[in-house]
Amino acid sequence: MHTTGGATDVVGAGGRERAGRSRHVGPYVLLTPLDDTRTKVPVPERRYIARSAEGRHTVLLSLPLPGADAQRFLTEAEASRYLLGPCAAPAIALAGPGEPAWHTRPYRPVLPLPTALAVHGGPLSERTVRALGVALAETLAVLHGQGLTFAGLSPSAVLLAADGPRLSCFGAVRAAAPDGTSRSGLPGLEAGSLPPEQASGGRPRPLGDVYAFGATLAYAATGCTTPERDELPASFRSVVARCLARDPSARPQPAELIDALSGVTGPEAGPEGEDRSTSLLTPGWLPGRVVAALAHQSSAVLMADIPVAAPPTSPAHPVSHSD
Repeated sequence: MHTTGGATDVVGAGGRERAGRSRHVGPYVLLTPLDDTRTKVPVPERRYIARSAEGRHTVLLSLPLPGADAQRFLTEAEASRYLLGPCAAPAIALAGPGEPAWHTRPYRPVLPLPTALAVHGGPLSERTVRALGVALAETLAVLHGQGLTFAGLSPSAVLLAADGPRLSCFGAVRAAAPDGTSRSGLPGLEAGSLPPEQASGGRPRPLGDVYAFGATLAYAATGCTTPERDELPASFRSVVARCLARDPSARPQPAELIDALSGVTGPEAGPEGEDRSTSLLTPGWLPGRVVAALAHQSSAVLMADIPVAAPPTSPAHPVSHSD
């Protein structure tokens, strides 16, 4: 956090935004953007670190892109409340009737994957990529077991926290355009992560998530979602190539990805239901510069000021978990 000429700048992963210029969204005050636009990686929604007007609660708040269908955006946010799995980050509150669209999820210090690579100064280590891949594959396995398709996995959707990754942007592909409509070139969708069958307007299905997983893993390891085969570390070449098969039926299932990336199968895999990512997401799994950036973000957010007098707002529409 820096002070210049009496005005306070809140420094987050996305750069600086003067607190005096903060905007109110629902019952929240936006503190700072989460995403750094200098990474040039598309993000399917506008994401901010925000605080409740009375100053008690900090959240990650998302808004639809300008011109996007707000109702589809809210429909996917509503559906995300059912997400399970170690990396799931379901919505906890949504805009009420008549409000501009927004939704929130709990705040913890996080960096979007593209920002983490920028902070680190390049692709992540094999240890980090392997831990990331196993955690994401475990989450996809749970979601697919629920009969859900994430339909929005991309480098920007992955948020890195000290204790492991989180998945945001649920349903970004469905929200971008209805089935039957070409999605190629639409704002917010990263072309290399978009399965070809979804790009042409096909209904998102689980094996499309596997394609996006392969592209995201390739990005973490090389800085590109569509690298040449020899640009990938040898240990990931086969996995990524199978995930990026144009024929969905040729792509592996998440359980196969977990085995391939963890390097443990059979009885050595541990008790059924135990997350294998737990043994990989140990201290040191993230590069030092990324850990330092997370600590800096946490400190800046804790010290951030918000306007004393907040305008009246309509109450939040909390997501019910009773059904």
